[in-house]
Amino acid sequence: MRLKDIFKDIKKDKKVIIAGCEKFSEIDAAIKGKEEGLFEPILVGNPEKIKDKFKGIEVIPSFTPEDAVRISCEFLRDGKGDVLMKGSVPTSTFLKGVLNKENKLFDKGILSHLAILDIPGYHKILMITDGGMCIRPDLNTKKEILKNAINFARNIGIERPKVGILAAIEVTNPDMIETIDAACLSKMGERGEFGDAIVEGPVAMDIILSKEAGEMKGLNLNIAGDTDIILVPDIVSGNSVAKSLIYLAGADAAGIILGTKKPVVMLSRADTMGIKLNSILLGIFYSEKCSL
Repeated sequence: MRLKDIFKDIKKDKKVIIAGCEKFSEIDAAIKGKEEGLFEPILVGNPEKIKDKFKGIEVIPSFTPEDAVRISCEFLRDGKGDVLMKGSVPTSTFLKGVLNKENKLFDKGILSHLAILDIPGYHKILMITDGGMCIRPDLNTKKEILKNAINFARNIGIERPKVGILAAIEVTNPDMIETIDAACLSKMGERGEFGDAIVEGPVAMDIILSKEAGEMKGLNLNIAGDTDIILVPDIVSGNSVAKSLIYLAGADAAGIILGTKKPVVMLSRADTMGIKLNSILLGIFYSEKCSL
């Protein structure tokens, strides 16, 4: 499966709500999607700053970041839009709105970020979690992150996801807590706590990407060179791995927040318009196909 396969059958009548729209660089993908007839953006922001920049696009007036987020979350909650996207508002303000109980967008579990990479040198899409939300997750949090990712993988048609739990080595070391957590999660997988999934770890990046590397290390692992999901130990490693594959390996990418009742997209300011557009389309797909 490639990234484009996920998007090929999505409907083109969905509404994407953008919280904050003062900076064109942060909403250029939404404008591009409108121009190409892929979806209908709804901009929530200060009309004085927007003025005539976005003719033909619905603008909902708001004059503070907090107001923009509140209105946007209410629109999503009330079914006036299908996907919520962070625009020109602070991340903390945006997430506070998403987590507000009154907006009914989140009620249990955790929020986690999932990056989907389409790498020219890899035979299928590769998912990485969590490089965008959870800073230093403990074992219980990693378990919830993994549940979110496996559920997503099944919703896009991967019936038995293969998960590699990233570390620097393949054996446990008490001085490297990520190896202990990985071993625990792997045992949980063996006992069926993640349903029908293959969960192996700790494993280094070479085994995740190469069957030959596993053979050279004398490890006969099911995920070697055929991994669907990489569970990283912290936000730094997840963010670094994903961005390295984008910038050095030419990966196409998309990202989404998991754990919400309706699709939420939160992007990096440095993401290309292509990645932003992919992420919006991923949110639209999720609104149609997935059990949130």
